[in-house]
Amino acid sequence: MKNSLKAAKLLVFLLVFSACQDKKTEPVDLAILNAHVIDLESGKTTIKNIYITNGEIKALLETNAENPYKADSLIDATGKYVLPGFWDNHIHLRGGDSLIANNKNFLKLFIANGVTTVRDAGGDLTSSVMEWKGQIANEDLVGPTIFTAGPKIDGPNSMWAGSLVVDKEEDIPVALDSLQALNVDFVKLYDSQFSGELYLKTIKETEKRGLIVSGHMPFSATFNETVDAGMDAIEHLYYVLKGCAANEKEITEKVKSGEMGFWGAMPSLMEGYTDSTAQATFQKLKQKGVFVVPTLYIGNTLSYVDEVDHTNDPYLKYMGAGIIKTYEGRVQSAMRASEEARKNRKELDTFFGQLAKFLNTAEVGLLAGSDCGAFNSYIYPGVSLHKELAAMVAKGISPLDALRTSAYNGAAFLHKTDAYGTISEGKVSDLVLLDGNPLENIEQTQNIYAVLKGTQVFSKEQLEDLSDSAVMD
Repeated sequence: MKNSLKAAKLLVFLLVFSACQDKKTEPVDLAILNAHVIDLESGKTTIKNIYITNGEIKALLETNAENPYKADSLIDATGKYVLPGFWDNHIHLRGGDSLIANNKNFLKLFIANGVTTVRDAGGDLTSSVMEWKGQIANEDLVGPTIFTAGPKIDGPNSMWAGSLVVDKEEDIPVALDSLQALNVDFVKLYDSQFSGELYLKTIKETEKRGLIVSGHMPFSATFNETVDAGMDAIEHLYYVLKGCAANEKEITEKVKSGEMGFWGAMPSLMEGYTDSTAQATFQKLKQKGVFVVPTLYIGNTLSYVDEVDHTNDPYLKYMGAGIIKTYEGRVQSAMRASEEARKNRKELDTFFGQLAKFLNTAEVGLLAGSDCGAFNSYIYPGVSLHKELAAMVAKGISPLDALRTSAYNGAAFLHKTDAYGTISEGKVSDLVLLDGNPLENIEQTQNIYAVLKGTQVFSKEQLEDLSDSAVMD
């Protein structure tokens, strides 16, 4: 009897042992445990374990769920909040060959501030940018994923070096052919010398080719013409303001005749703003799926550059003398401006804050962009994206909606939602871990505990070292 009992117990033990042996775990590179995962679609936060392998999110599991994974590394994210890595949807890598090293140095600052993706909205360093883009993708260089427009398209004698010239209709396919040969991610149009007619024809041609296009808008074209031609994103609020003014057609004709210029039109456009015109414009933007890049922070900074002393800004130490030199133009221009011009600029800045809130309320897609880069005075890479998010919230946009304007909307605009924008299975593991909840306080976006960029993991200490290594003489 005793022998039979022992034999039965042995059989049970062998069956259990065999079952445990059959139940194998799947290896993964990293497990982030007990994280408060912020869902940017629903706005909900749930505590989950995140499993990552080969730079992609393998799975998100409830903390009490059965775990089929064995991780090489672990991060205890108890009390931490996890978001997709931040996107700065409007930067510039530019300034000529003498500033290549400075621009390359910016890449560290983006990662140090949790910005894992940038949209380069046109410059004159395309060869270097494409090289960096490839090196970052291969993880041979620390920096954000770069989606670039390459050189801008403008009319003859453009104010920006390296721009492609469209002076006649035959120039349009030539410019677009060259951009497609460069394999750019989108097309950026500028407005310093672009005729309204050729501008609209260029947008229509990008549509025919299936290209994404964003840009400024020459005031010789109307807002509705621009949107109807196929524009995908409006950079800055000047152009949206024009579409919200009941006197837009009158101002457009004055611009065409040379009677009125860009800055001279601003007071008239603000006076011509009507709610009915604005609401029609907002609905058109929403229905057409056109994004708007408010760039509130740079607008405020430049509007008050005549009053605020930036000589002791802590981020100047990362810029280098060459970049700092480029800041002088806008500063001197502000100092030379008349009292009336300064007053108008500040009133416009206040108005734009309200306009951004109106656009968000109307559910127009907004993109957070800092406009950092050479010539854009005191708008520093990395940290200025956080300043932009804070500026949106200060104007009445909810923290959740402000957060959506970064990675979530950025991925939607560039048609990259299969890989970016949310924390989901199969997405690229570009993540930011925060020590506080940004849904409660947007300032917490700067309270960074760790940054993941693909297979790379940067602890708080490593991020500080990265910042230290970016100091330039």
